[in-house]
Amino acid sequence: MRTGADGRGGGAAMFLQLEHGGRVGHPDTSGHVPLAPSAVRLPERLHTPGGLRDAPVPRAMTAGEIRSAVADFATAARNAVAAGFAGVEVHAANGFLPHQFLARGTNLRTDEWGGPVEHRTRFTVEVVRAVAGAIGRERVGVRVSPGVGVNGIEEGDTEAIYPALLEALAEIGPAYLHVLYAGGQRARFQEHRKAWPGTLIANQQLSREQFAADGGKGVAERLLAEGADLVSLGRGFLANPDFVERLRADAPLKEIRSEFLMHVQGAEGYNDYPVLHPSLHPAPATGAAPASAGPRGDRPPAAA
Repeated sequence: MRTGADGRGGGAAMFLQLEHGGRVGHPDTSGHVPLAPSAVRLPERLHTPGGLRDAPVPRAMTAGEIRSAVADFATAARNAVAAGFAGVEVHAANGFLPHQFLARGTNLRTDEWGGPVEHRTRFTVEVVRAVAGAIGRERVGVRVSPGVGVNGIEEGDTEAIYPALLEALAEIGPAYLHVLYAGGQRARFQEHRKAWPGTLIANQQLSREQFAADGGKGVAERLLAEGADLVSLGRGFLANPDFVERLRADAPLKEIRSEFLMHVQGAEGYNDYPVLHPSLHPAPATGAAPASAGPRGDRPPAAA
């Protein structure tokens, strides 16, 4: 699946991110008690169809369920490629299932998937190896987030986890490693750059002030200068359908109207953010709700 800046095709390769929430789930949404490395509850509330709910205590996965989850990742990768995606990214970051196996706070196991670092990295390595075997390592990326406590994660020994994990992943040889860094992790970035032999995509957590200033453009330029092969910028696209055009023009950026607007139904907050140059975009679809012009000629994009 390839698309250009005009959406007509020809240009970028699209990788589909494969995520397993592990304990980050709720029976009100899925109909099932979530599975996790250990029965350690997420210390946060979750959005469900019925509103915010306390997270349930997950059920610790059996060895058979762990192997089944590994196989599920491989099956999902095959399906993604069959659907036309250029590849997949294994999401081993942000407190989801692979990250839960990596962290001491969520992995209390004493079998081959728990305890020492070599065991806690096993699940992620097994998933990446299975996915690479299913679709080819050149179609596989891996996302990690060292020291990032999203979704209640407490790694405990970050400096021990990632050298071991990167060494094991490098033997598999995926197309790239995608790393999310919290603020103040420049030394850690340099360590990963030296340790990782392949393509490194850097992603920096942005403060509200950094995003408001330039959408992360300055941070991206610094990361490239310090050795990143590529830099990912994601949040800006949520409120700016023409985010790339705005960065090129140093144009002002729209802010996301509400942190949790993505959890409500309806078009608002999804397809009604204005574009900078309406001539580059199709007219709104028939019946789309009108919106007033913003500064510098902004107009709403077409309804999805």
